[in-house]
Amino acid sequence: QVQIVESGGGLVQPGGSRRLSCVVSGIEFTWYGMSWYRQVAGKEREIVAWISRDGDSTNYADDVKGRFTISRSDFNNSVYLQMNELRPEDTARYFCYTIGADYWGEGTPVTVSS
Repeated sequence: QVQIVESGGGLVQPGGSRRLSCVVSGIEFTWYGMSWYRQVAGKEREIVAWISRDGDSTNYADDVKGRFTISRSDFNNSVYLQMNELRPEDTARYFCYTIGADYWGEGTPVTVSS
């Protein structure tokens, strides 16, 4: 059974940082690129960051470039999203996605507010 479990969300002040984690089980993690998406209620889910299956390539949405960093640990079957300089508009539910295997987690909420 495939499981995608995100964690690390919470309330953070503007300008602060947060690190999200996603643990993948039930599939061969090293076969897949991974990505983070986010969604605000009533809006479409949007991609935030992507990392290749070997970890050598990454890409980011324009509004998070320079602030967010995606990484992965094949040892831990995990992908991470380090979020710095957080803004109120980063408030959303963040989801982990396995590229090619088409599995989603349930997401973890991030609220940026003072």
